[in-house]
Amino acid sequence: MSFDQFTLPKEIIKAINENDYKQPTVIQEKVIPLILENKDIMAKAQTGSGKTASFVLPILKQLSENRKKGKAKIKVLVLTPTRELTIQVSKTFALFGKFLEKKPEIVSVIGGESIGNQLLNIQKGCDIVVATSGRLIDILNKKQINLSHIDFFVLDEADKMLDFGFMDELELILKELPKKRQNLLFSATYPKKMLEIASKITLNPIEISIENEEEIVQSIKQRAILVNKENRSPLLRHLILEEKWEQILVFMANKRAADNIGAKFRKYGFKADSFHGDLTQEERNYTLNEFKSKKIKILFCTDIAARGLDIDDITCVINFDLPRSPADYIHRIGRTGRAGKSGIAISFITFENEEHFKLIEKRSQINLQKEQIKRFEVIGTAPKKEKGKEPIKGKRKSKKDKLREQALKK
Repeated sequence: MSFDQFTLPKEIIKAINENDYKQPTVIQEKVIPLILENKDIMAKAQTGSGKTASFVLPILKQLSENRKKGKAKIKVLVLTPTRELTIQVSKTFALFGKFLEKKPEIVSVIGGESIGNQLLNIQKGCDIVVATSGRLIDILNKKQINLSHIDFFVLDEADKMLDFGFMDELELILKELPKKRQNLLFSATYPKKMLEIASKITLNPIEISIENEEEIVQSIKQRAILVNKENRSPLLRHLILEEKWEQILVFMANKRAADNIGAKFRKYGFKADSFHGDLTQEERNYTLNEFKSKKIKILFCTDIAARGLDIDDITCVINFDLPRSPADYIHRIGRTGRAGKSGIAISFITFENEEHFKLIEKRSQINLQKEQIKRFEVIGTAPKKEKGKEPIKGKRKSKKDKLREQALKK
């Protein structure tokens, strides 16, 4: 299989070859022909599957073939859950469209950056808007954007948007879109709310599911290390020095934890920093660029980095704190082992999170041998779970008693 089968313009093929894309991934083989046939799509695929290119390539082809003279009108709207993913999708459009005779005008619409500059770029005329929903709503409220010419509406990482109270914002955005358009939804999971969203956007989508997650993470060596909670930081320092990993992504439970451990590791002489949603957009961009250029070796981050980071050289992912859900576990470890390279993913298992990791293993269909590292062996035993006190029968008023009391008061 090659990209030639999709009859893409030679200019796009040139960009594909320049970026050393050898052959389409599974999702690209399935999705690209359907988009070119103007079908609505609801695709389920994990991180690292190549889904961004699966909608960028056919959209660029159709834009290039139907481009009209005069000021550009917005034909494509892509919504993403994070600023980083917004920027990455915009870059992908620019990357594959660089050799087109008429390069697409792309505007990234995100919080944390000047809304004035974004408004100016929109008013100049653009073909593609890639946005986070919050900032797009701000611009819609100012009546400074016209979405009535949209041909393609793309929802990327749709399930992740559910975490941010997305439903109300989506309703407002849909009111601004023309009814006749092509709808493309991409999601790693299909929770009930995700299906509700899909029903609001499109009635008869073609469903595509790339179920074989093992293929996506097969190049990743997964490890689970038993350790006392208080020994995780010393163990991490030991592993980094012992294994000599180049670029390390360490997932923490929250922003404060990421900042605190990042500061500690810098005191120990490591090139480390933290990355989370409380940073300004300028700080986030700077930190990511420093990490990509390998000036920072260890990035302590929250789950904001689990999706949308296009960094091919992450050698190791550490779950210092476990993710809340099995789906997030797959997203996290998918940050390594990309672009055909091997990677390592390590989870620290403590007495406190041992049961939760068993759930992650069950849902992710993995069973890892639990290791212990010399000098960091687990000490003590797991605390016994205390059962809650049995309710005293008759202590709480029944519903009938409450109704009877209300009736007497009247």
